[in-house]
Amino acid sequence: MNEPWVYLNGKWLAASKAALSLTDAGFVLGATIAEQVRTFHGKIFRLDDHLARLEHSLQLVGIDPQLERGKLAELAREIVARNHRLLELGDDLGLSIFVTPGQYPAYSAAPEPTPPTVCLHTYPLPFRYWAEKYRAGQFLATTGVRQVPPECWPVEIKCRSRMHFFLADRQAARNHPGSRAVLLDRDGNVTEASTANVLLYRRDEGLISPPAHKILHGISLMELFDLASALQIPCVERDFTPQEAAAADEVLLSSTPFCVLPCTRFNGQPIAAGRPGTIYSRLLASWSELVGVDIIHQSERFCAR
Repeated sequence: MNEPWVYLNGKWLAASKAALSLTDAGFVLGATIAEQVRTFHGKIFRLDDHLARLEHSLQLVGIDPQLERGKLAELAREIVARNHRLLELGDDLGLSIFVTPGQYPAYSAAPEPTPPTVCLHTYPLPFRYWAEKYRAGQFLATTGVRQVPPECWPVEIKCRSRMHFFLADRQAARNHPGSRAVLLDRDGNVTEASTANVLLYRRDEGLISPPAHKILHGISLMELFDLASALQIPCVERDFTPQEAAAADEVLLSSTPFCVLPCTRFNGQPIAAGRPGTIYSRLLASWSELVGVDIIHQSERFCAR
């Protein structure tokens, strides 16, 4: 077959044949637990960590996918093996794994509760969204949109209920063109960017992340801490304000698709010298060495897609 495969509710389907019901609770309520994973050289990166986070999120919301973690791992490796062969040499995949509660009863004619929806699908990594930022940096801006408080849902849930990200990014781009949003908590401290963890670097302190209990447990954030430890860069967790971020020696974003990006402007003003810093460069070089892929070169090669 010359199109990607999709795994949906126990069946392997061509991507063009895969479809979700309009009455699925993932659509109706936005009740979708999801993981985004990526490959390097066709090998899934930190799959066990992603599946552990998926399992934890599902337990917190009370959805049983009716698949053990080991089976999900088998399915993930199989879909990557099936679909990676469709890529150009040197390209890599994003892998989406998502689970919903199934049909929303009030909209469904089903007489009994339905099983959960379980889907795995892949896509060529969209390098065009971040390739130039490895060298030029990402701009950041705060907005009036706050992070969802933990009284709404636990911060460790990885879900697709992300209207706040959508609104915050639109406001950030409107106020400071080219910027993506940084969300603050009710006390005015930095939590996360939209779909990414935020870190600072200060020469007198090291790499700084918001406290773990206040942010999503980022797999890429965990990898950055591992790399920093190997490079003997101190790592700490503490609250920090937007003013501290703006005055930092470096600001970084970490997320599965792009791994790590430098940030060069905050609320319209340059961060430090306004260009990527040496700590970022060391961490990215170490990540590239770890996975056997020149991460910048790969992105620039395929960014026109």
